[in-house]
Amino acid sequence: MHPSPDTVLGILGGMSWHSTAQYYRAINEHVAAARGGHASARILLSSLDFAEVRDCQLRGDWAAAGALLAREAAALERAGAGSIAIATNLMHRVAGDVEAAVGVPLVHIADAVAETAHGLGASTLGIVGTRWVMSERFYADRLARHGIATVVPPTGAQAELDRIVFDELTQGVVTDASRAVFRDAFAALEAEGADAIVLACTEIMLLVGAADAGVPLIDSCAAHATALARIALGERSAGALAPDPLHRVEHRADGGDALGAVPVQRDRPA
Repeated sequence: MHPSPDTVLGILGGMSWHSTAQYYRAINEHVAAARGGHASARILLSSLDFAEVRDCQLRGDWAAAGALLAREAAALERAGAGSIAIATNLMHRVAGDVEAAVGVPLVHIADAVAETAHGLGASTLGIVGTRWVMSERFYADRLARHGIATVVPPTGAQAELDRIVFDELTQGVVTDASRAVFRDAFAALEAEGADAIVLACTEIMLLVGAADAGVPLIDSCAAHATALARIALGERSAGALAPDPLHRVEHRADGGDALGAVPVQRDRPA
């Protein structure tokens, strides 16, 4: 029995391999639990050299990073992938480049996070992750298209969180001192009105758990992997999570958001 092409997942991984391993396990555990026996997901994985991607990040060469991921995504589509997933939050900064390079849907991680947030009844998410995810608009804007407001840590805290991600977590290093830093960031976001917090870096779940915060933590890796498993099982289409294309975020000159049809409050300043 041959699988439907629509259920074959194409995953851009290796950024870092630690979280990609978690994706692979989570997707297959979900599929095995649903189907029983020896069942597992049909996955095509392109595991990139993170050193190459990290060099693009440090140089600020997002065009090169986008071209790299787009090339690999196109190769996955040619190999038979019915959808594409970028197994990292930050590299969704170049999601548009990937989408333009393929004719199959991109399953966006922030869409999966938004679905989880709605399931929790959360309308304001705190974001912790790399500095680009926290300080730039690409991630918050995607959540805003689902009607979700966001708050982020102050600039100083963002720098330390970013350092922990790249100097420790993406290299498999976990320490109690860094866990304390994240706990402090969670508490500050709760004080700013977050009713849930997204771990918007797929390695953070290696460091913290539900007991480390006073509000629910949304593991972006788990949310994304669950959405992908449901696609692999044929339970939903790859494009089902995407926000309504009519819900667009427009930026005002004062830095606020004119949110059109989406009733989202303005993000609090970093």
